[in-house]
Amino acid sequence: MSKTNQNLYEAVLTGDVAATVSLVNTILQEKSDPRLILEESLFPAMVQAGELYDQGEYFLPDLAMAAKAMKEAMAILEPLLKNSGVEKLGTVVIGTVKGDHHDIGKNLVASMLEGNGFEVVDLGYNTSADKFVEAVRKFEGPVLVALSALLTITMPQMKVVIDRITAEGLRSRVRFMVGGAPVTQEYADQISADGYSDSANAAVVLAKKLITSF
Repeated sequence: MSKTNQNLYEAVLTGDVAATVSLVNTILQEKSDPRLILEESLFPAMVQAGELYDQGEYFLPDLAMAAKAMKEAMAILEPLLKNSGVEKLGTVVIGTVKGDHHDIGKNLVASMLEGNGFEVVDLGYNTSADKFVEAVRKFEGPVLVALSALLTITMPQMKVVIDRITAEGLRSRVRFMVGGAPVTQEYADQISADGYSDSANAAVVLAKKLITSF
């Protein structure tokens, strides 16, 4: 890895947004392939940030800042990557379920997924089953649907979404992943979700596993 790419890796890892933007532009001016920027600096930095969080060396603010730096870098690279034909790992439709207006955790998971190569469609918070169905229908291939809930009283809405998408005949090309403070693996099993994660980094690992299960 070149010194500039190493500096970019460290800028993303430490959540230095200004340095990240500056270094991405500098590397692009050197005619570097945008794919190499992803593979050599951005993806490894996000993986390391997730690992540091799991090890207790990073906290949510640290992970959020790394995700923000990654998001700013992707805003620059996305148009170039599309023109170069780079394919995403898969598509994730994510949202906080109906009745729940909390989205900090959901936003962090969305940023981590995007930073690790997924196309992310963020439906926001207080998202109805109809909106999830509408979003899934826009894609012909496999789709991961990530459902978030922070309130115990809104958890049943996860099952509403799963049942609705199943009733619409879309279940064969959808995998459901669920998470949020009150959610457990036991509950995920009860509502027939395909996976549960208790952290943003675990959500990325789960998404990568589920996208290969089609």
